[in-house]
Amino acid sequence: MIDFTIFSKLSVLRPLFFDPVIHKLAKAAKHPGKSQLSQARERVLTQAEAWGLGGNLWQAYFFHLLCEGNNLAGRTVEAQGRAGSGLAAALTRDLELLQPFLHLSGEAVFRDPLYDNYQPAQPGNSKLEDQLRAALLAAPSPREQAQLLLSQYQRYGRGQMAQYEAFCLDAAGAFQGIAQFPHYAWEDLLGYQDQKEKLLANARQFMAGRGCNNVLLTGARGTGKSTSVKALIPLFSAQGLRLVQIKRDQLQLLSGAMTAAGKIRSHRFIFFFDDLSFDENETEYKYLKSAIDGGAAPQPDNVMLCATSNRRHLLKETWSDRSDALEAEVFREDADNESISLSDRFGLILHFGAPTQAEYLAIIAHELEKEGITLSPQELRVLGVRWEMEHSGRNGRIAKQFVQWYLGQRTTE
Repeated sequence: MIDFTIFSKLSVLRPLFFDPVIHKLAKAAKHPGKSQLSQARERVLTQAEAWGLGGNLWQAYFFHLLCEGNNLAGRTVEAQGRAGSGLAAALTRDLELLQPFLHLSGEAVFRDPLYDNYQPAQPGNSKLEDQLRAALLAAPSPREQAQLLLSQYQRYGRGQMAQYEAFCLDAAGAFQGIAQFPHYAWEDLLGYQDQKEKLLANARQFMAGRGCNNVLLTGARGTGKSTSVKALIPLFSAQGLRLVQIKRDQLQLLSGAMTAAGKIRSHRFIFFFDDLSFDENETEYKYLKSAIDGGAAPQPDNVMLCATSNRRHLLKETWSDRSDALEAEVFREDADNESISLSDRFGLILHFGAPTQAEYLAIIAHELEKEGITLSPQELRVLGVRWEMEHSGRNGRIAKQFVQWYLGQRTTE
């Protein structure tokens, strides 16, 4: 009988003892009987299906828990950005106690060979867990294992921060991981070289902790403003960069979300506002102004704000008391000051104009080449220009819509 009551002696990793599966196994060791073991089996199978765990279910489950970092080491690194020598020593002692459990088979723990080669309905993304498992099992000593575990928390974070690269806010303002966050390759962003270089240089300063500016990307629709911001995440995710997407109707949650992000010192965050603008009768912009500059708490140094907008001035002003039907945008002195003061919160303003026809056709050619297709210059021009004229102008989005159409009609021929 494997003595899982040893988990009760842990300090830094003590939450493992209260995990439902391990707690049932500890009870089964203390009071042998089928009931506790059956409950542990049922629980580990439930979690295997929820998390997509496979193979040796004991090891998959155990290393998943370590990777989650719901322990003093994970929380400390998250809050402080590092762990001190005292905590590292205590973690080493815990790992000394856990040595016999690192190499156990699923059959040895759950007394059934099924648990050594389990196949879930939908395998999960276990890259980080597999990486941690391989590193810990290969480490020559508990001391080195402790350093590896702390390095894992420092580099990737814990819980959701390790699992996701992008987040949205739930109704309470808490971070909610986005499972299907699209990956855009920086080299696929064609044109706008000057704007991209400035955006990338600002992001590098931010990641290096040297100070940066909040960024406002303005200009025509479909020109790649949002894609440019999202393409920063794959470049720096391994260094701890995460994106938090915030809707306009969630701006009242911004201050609290920034405070929460400021406490996670192991990561840096881009707070992203897509297609941001405000009409004259909307007051939500005041939450944004206050959170950036002017609120009681300063913007955390590990938070950068990026917004996209079709307007250079985010706040639309109109004469509300005009009697004629024509309502034109006007910027009186007071309105000017209010609108400009909002835009001025963004120290780096990048304008994305509509692409030239040559740039538009170059985007089409590039996207088709990624699919192994090369059109002659004449065919590219004829088809691309026809598509542009049949749609609402030319931009990167319309170019990619053409590519989707072209690929689709080829498959039906």
